[in-house]
Formats: sequence, structure tokens, C-alpha cells
Amino acid sequence: MTATPPPDAPPAAARPGTRARILLGVAVALQLLVLYAPRLPDVGPTDVPGLDKLGHAVVFAAVTLTGLRAGLRPGLVIGFGLAHAVVSEVLQHAVLPGRSGDPFDVLADVVGVALGLILARRIART
Repeated sequence: MTATPPPDAPPAAARPGTRARILLGVAVALQLLVLYAPRLPDVGPTDVPGLDKLGHAVVFAAVTLTGLRAGLRPGLVIGFGLAHAVVSEVLQHAVLPGRSGDPFDVLADVVGVALGLILARRIART
């Protein structure tokens, strides 16, 4: 049996946490696309040094930040991020044609997890 919200309850999209969970879903989908697409599309200048590493850091920071903002346990979010950093590179190397694993991508992913944690803590303090 499902409880019916009271008539004066805000719509689901306006309830606290709903927006954070939606943003988490978007961040995870983007991360999976970036990490597991067989070939990344050529978007913009591809000869910019470090652009790939920046992309890794951003998607891992986004998942960490939104996961923490959605109320997931910090240990779970951080543990998942660190494990996924390693597993994604192994899978890219072993399974995805046209992709290769890079230990420096793992480092960028770990930096992204740390940045997401720092941002989440700063936002929580405000």
C-alpha cells in the first residue's frame, strides 16, 4: 500500500532531495558515457594538453558532489568513486576497442572524487 501525500504537499520535483537525486542520475549517466563509450566524439580542440584528465576529474567530481548532496553515505560515495576509478580503466583497456587504460586517468578520477567531497562540504556549510 502506497501512502498518498497530503493535498498541500509540494509536488515530487519540489521536495527536498528529489532534485539532488535527479542530478545524481544525470551525473552518473554522463560519467558512464564518458568512460565507456567505445570512442569519444571529437568535440572541440582535441590537442589541448590535459583536457582528457580534466574531463575525468569533472565527471568524478560531479558524481561525488551529487551523490553526497542526494544524501548517500559518504563512505559509499567515496568508496564507489575510488573503486570505479580503477575498474573503469581496467575495463577500457581490456574490453573496449579503441580505448586504453591510463594510470594518469585514475589519478585524475581520484582528484575528482576529492574535489567533489570538498565542494559538498563547502556547500553544506553555507
